[in-house]
Amino acid sequence: MRTPAGTECRYFYGNYYRGRHTEECRLIAQDWKPELCKSCPVPGILRANSCPTMVLEGVVKRGFLGLGRQVKITAYCTKSAQVVAEPQVGCGQCHPLPPVFTEKS
Repeated sequence: MRTPAGTECRYFYGNYYRGRHTEECRLIAQDWKPELCKSCPVPGILRANSCPTMVLEGVVKRGFLGLGRQVKITAYCTKSAQVVAEPQVGCGQCHPLPPVFTEKS
C-alpha cells in the first residue's frame, strides 16, 4: 500500500473506507507517526531485495540529544539462520550470483 510519503510498502496499512482515516505501520506499530515514512529505509529495501526468507525488524530511535526520530532496521535470514549485514543485498546464500558473474576470464 502507498505510504504518506508516496512509496509502496507492504508494512503500511491505511483504511479509508466510508470516511475512515486509519493509518498504521505494522512493522513499528507502537511508535509510528506518518512523518517517519519520509526517511524510512524499508521501501527501498523491499524494492532492492524481495527475498521471502528475510525477516525485517524495525525500531524507532531518537536522534542526537533526543531530537528527531529515525527508523532503524535489522534483517534476519531464516534460511541461513544469520543476521543480514546489508538488507538491500541479502545474506548471499539464498540467491547466489550466476557463474557468469563470478568466473574470471
